[in-house]
Amino acid sequence: MSATSLTGPRSAAPGGSAPAGGAARRAAPAWRSTGALGLGVATLWLSVIVLLPLSAVVVHSLDGGLGAFWDAVTSRQALAALRFTVLVSLATALINVIGGTLIAWVLVRDRFPGKRFVNALIDLPFALPTIVAGLVLLTLYGQRSPVGIDIAFTQAAVLVALLFVTLPFVIRSVQPVLIELDTEMEEAALSLGARNATIFRRIVLPNLVPAILSGAALAFARAVGEFGSIVLISGNIPFKTQVSSVYVFNLIESDAPTSAAAVSTVLLLVSLAVLLAIRGIGRWGVRYDR
Repeated sequence: MSATSLTGPRSAAPGGSAPAGGAARRAAPAWRSTGALGLGVATLWLSVIVLLPLSAVVVHSLDGGLGAFWDAVTSRQALAALRFTVLVSLATALINVIGGTLIAWVLVRDRFPGKRFVNALIDLPFALPTIVAGLVLLTLYGQRSPVGIDIAFTQAAVLVALLFVTLPFVIRSVQPVLIELDTEMEEAALSLGARNATIFRRIVLPNLVPAILSGAALAFARAVGEFGSIVLISGNIPFKTQVSSVYVFNLIESDAPTSAAAVSTVLLLVSLAVLLAIRGIGRWGVRYDR
């Protein structure tokens, strides 16, 4: 087939005019461009709500100088709280990746009685005040537990509380992707004799990885800064169940706001580093798949 025959249909426009597709691409609708005003408003809003408060915390953490900052974040109790917070938050994100993906799969691909109720129940941690969640968990898993499970004031209790408040993140990130996922490739692989596990690993999972990583990042960030659901059930035991958010609260109550700001700044840096790392892994995975 000649080059003329390949390009002919594209150039055959009535009256010698440009192709309709090219004209549509050049004439972008005016409403798609926000302009300088929209960009300025967005920047101002982001600065007032996010950047200024974070900057204030960082600046306040240096009120006593770098020496006081270093002493505050390297004390034994601060290091123990930071280490436990990061580890339990990573464990929370990992468990949410597995459990959240499974729940999202069941909600999208399976039919069962009460499906709508379960789907609505998942968003309950978003609506429920976290201090109420902590009280409920303490009642359910405390010394007077009606189910006979007493894990109050243990590291397991902290993990359970964080899993409760971060449950929706991975599910709500993965669920829309599963809904929009084309099942023709899965059906074709199944007709060729591929097993369900192979289909999921090679066809479904690569499409879900960006959404899973996004949900895991949100779950980790929420777990690092969680306070209300933990303060009651953890017992706030130094070097054992004390998380950084509760430790910061104790510093504020002890009239040490500069030290509290220093530990908060470290938490901010850790969260930012983990979020950037997870986003970087997601982008690398997308480029690798291509």
